[in-house]
Amino acid sequence: MPKVAVYNIEGQQVGEIDLADTVFGVEVNEAAIKQVVDMQLANRRRGTSSTKSRGEVSGGGRKPWRQKGTGRARHGTIRSPLWRGGAITFGPKPRDYSFTVPRKLKRTALRSALSAKVAAGELVVLEGLEFAEPRTRKMVEILQNLHITGKALVVTGLPDVKVAKSARNIPGVKSLPANSLNVYDLLLYERLVLTKDAVAKVEEVLG
Repeated sequence: MPKVAVYNIEGQQVGEIDLADTVFGVEVNEAAIKQVVDMQLANRRRGTSSTKSRGEVSGGGRKPWRQKGTGRARHGTIRSPLWRGGAITFGPKPRDYSFTVPRKLKRTALRSALSAKVAAGELVVLEGLEFAEPRTRKMVEILQNLHITGKALVVTGLPDVKVAKSARNIPGVKSLPANSLNVYDLLLYERLVLTKDAVAKVEEVLG
């Protein structure tokens, strides 16, 4: 059972917490992580790219010159894909790139990503994280107290607008509730900061 230190917002260790083996101590399944990340990125694509086929390009209703006798190549329309301003052959059309993976695979990938964070020593557990009002400066101070530099993902147990507003203007820092935790963000952000409430929520859902 993985055991990690628990810190307060001043950066002082106030205890330790035992993490569930079934969530934070599993063998990393890289194939599952790859499939879920591919799904997340594909589902973000808008799929609005579009080009015109020969049936959609305007103009070119008349044969540009007679078939024989000119010494030039034969053409039937100036809107052929061979011509500048003509149609596009096999060009992109609006489409839906999204796909789904089994729920069990999503959970496996999320457990694997969390376990990888613990194994790499990139997980920090906070005793609590509360703001009387949104304060970016206070969030910066908390991260400095925890010796966190670079990209960091801050996860709270429940949606917290004050925490989210305090983190959103800090480059490389993102805040989200435990129920929005996902594999792509876990890989994108180097350090993972979980409140004790978030740990309990994650273990409740994935355990």
